Amino acid sequence: MSYLLNRTLSLSLCALMLMLVNTAAAQQAVKPIRLHPDNPHYFLWRGRPTVLITSGEHYGAVLNRAFDYEKYFKALESLGFNLTRTFSGAYCEPSGAFKIQDNTLAPKKGRLISPWARSDQPGYANGGNKFDLTKWDAAYFKRLRDFVREAGRRGVVVELVLFCPFYKDDMWKLSSMNVANNINDVGNTERTEVYTLKYPRLLAVQDAMVRRIVRQLKDFDNLYYEICNEPYFGGVTLEWQAHIAETIAKTEASFKTKHLIAQNIANKQKKITDPNPKVSIFNFHYAKPPTTVADNYGLNRVLGDDETGFAGSKPKAYRLEGWDFIIAGGAIYDNLDYSFTVGHEDGTAKINAPGGGGAILHKQLGILADFINSFDFVKMKPDNSVIKGGIPDKATARALVQKGRAYAIYINGGSKANLELELPRGNYRAEWLNTKTGKIDKKQTFEHTGGNKTLPSPLYNDDVALRILGSDK
Repeated sequence: MSYLLNRTLSLSLCALMLMLVNTAAAQQAVKPIRLHPDNPHYFLWRGRPTVLITSGEHYGAVLNRAFDYEKYFKALESLGFNLTRTFSGAYCEPSGAFKIQDNTLAPKKGRLISPWARSDQPGYANGGNKFDLTKWDAAYFKRLRDFVREAGRRGVVVELVLFCPFYKDDMWKLSSMNVANNINDVGNTERTEVYTLKYPRLLAVQDAMVRRIVRQLKDFDNLYYEICNEPYFGGVTLEWQAHIAETIAKTEASFKTKHLIAQNIANKQKKITDPNPKVSIFNFHYAKPPTTVADNYGLNRVLGDDETGFAGSKPKAYRLEGWDFIIAGGAIYDNLDYSFTVGHEDGTAKINAPGGGGAILHKQLGILADFINSFDFVKMKPDNSVIKGGIPDKATARALVQKGRAYAIYINGGSKANLELELPRGNYRAEWLNTKTGKIDKKQTFEHTGGNKTLPSPLYNDDVALRILGSDK
């Protein structure tokens, strides 16, 4: 009897020890995407240097119950994209906002799912009961966790945007935080004062949501948080943004590993003079030309062109913007793509919106991703000084360089270049890449004694890329 008892206890102890070892191993394995230790302008994720390039849906994949995110992630994986941007559910849009048809951020009546649970009182502005800001919606958090899990399974990083300003009153009228839509008598304010420190009860609701989301997602490696989309609209204060960053950091203080925090700085460009030390990613929208990269490169953090759009439906503008930004030294390019909608989560929807998307652009951004990933880009840095001449009239040229070893060069404009480059002594292989087809239109190998070297391009339309790989003689 004592033998059996000892045997049972021994087996139970072994099982417990194995469980603890497995748990410790699992915790050890979770290393969320982070700044690369050798070059913090880029990411390290799952053991590999990473640049994030995507063309993704309009941020409603979680909050819109009708959106099939499994189908969406399957499409992103097939296209070679590795990022999606999604909003938490604290903000949504009315139908027709920004002249976007089939907007995923504008769920149909009764289809919004939010972090907060519904109450038993009717009266939400877009169907269903009002919200109880003291209770959580279990179905929402199940969907959120499954969304991030499915993204990770498909090799996709999630930028979870916690808040967004209310650009117009009709957007504020749809928010769970609006006093008209909750039973808690919270949010009796103008839309331009929601994201300030003026209202302690409203701020407490926001803090609680952030803490809940961060705790729920603590074990995912394919995730970082953006504080607020376009906080330069709608009265969002810098003090409030710093407070939310602090809330994220404090919530994760006891976590073995932490997630990166992103801050959206400006549309187009801005020089950052007082960076928040808790922020590792600085995002810009419509960053063309990408002067914001050079302006802020010295901060030694990731710089992102985190939203494009409003330049019509043709792919050219978005292709040029993406190539310019990545070769300038950026690490994120996120095209806002209106071909991903409810019912067309594979990116096949007919676009009726101010921006673009679709199969042609998907292919062209995939070519950009393949190009940058063909380099050991962590060892490279922007250095346009190697370009000595031969740029077509009214065109621009950018270079990402590891001197003597690797040169990623992009020419935006013209149709023929006689590019003059300063190269060290060595042996080189040069390939001119068609940015629209992905084909090598011209290639050559040469031995160089040092100094300037002229490389004539093939004829091209609008833009062309050049890859040069070298070795010492």
